[in-house]
Amino acid sequence: MKTVSFQQAEPVWAEGRETEMNLSLVFRAVVPKTDAVLRVAGHSDYQVFVNGAFLAQGPARAGHGFFRVDELTLTALLTKQENTVCILCAGYNTNSFYLTDQPSFVCAEIVSGEKVLFATGTQRPFECAEYRCRTRKVQRYSFQRPFTESYAFDGAYDRIFTDPSFSVPGIPLSRTGEKRFIARDTLRSDYEARSAQTLCASGRMAPAEEKRSFCDRSYSCIDEVCLKGFPPEELEVDAVNALYRYRAEIVDASVRPAAPVTIPADGFALYDMGVNTTGYIRLTAAPEKDAVVWVVFNEKLPADGVPDPGRDSCANVVRWALEGGRSYDLLSFEPYTYRFIQVVVTDGSARISGVSQLCEHYPAAGLRDPLTGLEPALQKIYDAAVETFRQNATDIFMDCPSRERAGWLCDSFFTSRAEYALTGESRIERAFLENFIMEESFRSLPDGVLPMCYPSDHPDGTYIPNWAMWYGVELAEYAQRSGDRELVGRAREKMYALAAFLKQYENESGLLEKLESWVFVEWSRANDFVQDVNFPTNMLYAKFLDCVGGLYGDGAMLEKAARLRRTIRQTAFDGDFFIDNAVRENGTLRLTENHTETAQYYAFFSGVATPETDPALYRRMLEAFGPDRDPETEYPDVPVSNAFIGNYLRLDILYKNGEYDRLLREVRSFFLPMAESTGTLWENMHDGASCCHGFASGVAYWLHRICRS
Repeated sequence: MKTVSFQQAEPVWAEGRETEMNLSLVFRAVVPKTDAVLRVAGHSDYQVFVNGAFLAQGPARAGHGFFRVDELTLTALLTKQENTVCILCAGYNTNSFYLTDQPSFVCAEIVSGEKVLFATGTQRPFECAEYRCRTRKVQRYSFQRPFTESYAFDGAYDRIFTDPSFSVPGIPLSRTGEKRFIARDTLRSDYEARSAQTLCASGRMAPAEEKRSFCDRSYSCIDEVCLKGFPPEELEVDAVNALYRYRAEIVDASVRPAAPVTIPADGFALYDMGVNTTGYIRLTAAPEKDAVVWVVFNEKLPADGVPDPGRDSCANVVRWALEGGRSYDLLSFEPYTYRFIQVVVTDGSARISGVSQLCEHYPAAGLRDPLTGLEPALQKIYDAAVETFRQNATDIFMDCPSRERAGWLCDSFFTSRAEYALTGESRIERAFLENFIMEESFRSLPDGVLPMCYPSDHPDGTYIPNWAMWYGVELAEYAQRSGDRELVGRAREKMYALAAFLKQYENESGLLEKLESWVFVEWSRANDFVQDVNFPTNMLYAKFLDCVGGLYGDGAMLEKAARLRRTIRQTAFDGDFFIDNAVRENGTLRLTENHTETAQYYAFFSGVATPETDPALYRRMLEAFGPDRDPETEYPDVPVSNAFIGNYLRLDILYKNGEYDRLLREVRSFFLPMAESTGTLWENMHDGASCCHGFASGVAYWLHRICRS
């Protein structure tokens, strides 16, 4: 962990408002034409603009109490005698899975050679104004992410970004507490403009015949501790419910080029990006009179053919109220994921053009030579895996770039393999793993537990004990990939603390029993059988002990792992299948009759079973299960696996046992429908949730290993 110091800058924020929710500020400097570098850190999110043009987004995330510093070269962009450099920052001050709930600040300086031109908190400060055109009291985007975006723009809204002579209406600032600054350590994202490919429908917004409301927990369960935000009665804009008062009626379903179009009052135009992609919404709107422009976006279209503002329990809406008589170049502050984007105009009409996205992706320069020349189906799947990786690997590994943007363990195990296959490095993985070991303990969680996702806040105390174990499993693979013993050494205390925490739940046989909080095996019926003793969880426990024991040369831990595997075999294997769970009745453990496909995969993945020790089960697993099984007729009493993580464990088992032809056949069966539909790979085998999920990029690992060998 490399510490970073600013030459002069000090962290500042609006005086007395460091913990105010959803407060946006603009920091501005008017810089001459010169060689210059901007160093910036902040919390929560920020965007950097030069002469009104977007340059970068930040910050790269870190653990509580640490803040990563971006260094941005400005020289080529300082083309005028006077250039405006602006940092637009939103201080969210709310708990989420995406950003930590810490007081807001910005620390920035512009340096030319050895000379500091501007620095926050000094005698040569940035100008600062409150960004009042962003509405503060709005709903959260989701349970896992902070606030939605709603704006009210007049004719002068953008002058602070573009006009050096514009008089900034300054606000009082104060220095905040000291911060611990560290290097970014990961590559900065590419920002690539992608235009909508087609205008695929247009129509009108008619009054809804049936009352519909957005009642997600992120909207209705706001409180001051576990889910911070603004309650419904305080909202200045209630975006999803405002649109739910309408019913979108398609009038023209013809597909045509995405040329400029005038959308009348209570009308809409629907655009197709061609593929599912992530970034900042961009369009130009020119209302003749005052109007409100709404953008609704979805990864997949519902049955009625128009985006749902509340799909996947998210508020998929950005709103701009615009003063008439001028043209506005609109750009969202947060990145969103979508293939389809609906532009709705109410309270007036507007000329709409330039519907596009400023994509935020892992940089193309960081990718090594891709696989090419594969047979068409595999090429589509490989390209979708690369696209999925790039959208989920910016500063950390994310589960999805849409609903959560969160750094989940277990997901990261598979994404990290994709990173190494596609880039030849483990740079993001190192930053991801390092974040978990930055602070001594995690607020609201029991001692020894790692958060299920991080950097994030879990004030309700929820954790997944299984996911904490995946940290150790991934750490072992990371050590093999990178040879980085320094990070492994720093993680030692966390790994032994976790082992001590788990030991509390061992029963008389050494099996974990009655684990607390959220015991999670996978998104299938396998998760109906997690108590009292869950055998897939114990299989993972054996794998964790094996990995940690191997990392630190701990013979006792290795023997404990071997003993646990023997116990699981003797207890849970009924001669045909491994059983999922046992329940405690009158002081005695009773084996259930629950057998899932996923439990068998955990057995082989963890080393509890092998093709040599269990040849009949291995052949049955190989030939009877997988994507072609009809669960109604073949083993109907064995529930099927889902994508996460049963099918991925299956594919890994096939790879490790040299079943390459079968693996490639099953990759086609599992993933070709996804690749053809969205150009990305999904969270589930169905499209009802995220259609771009980071772990799914792990397919690239197997394709690289097989097709390059």
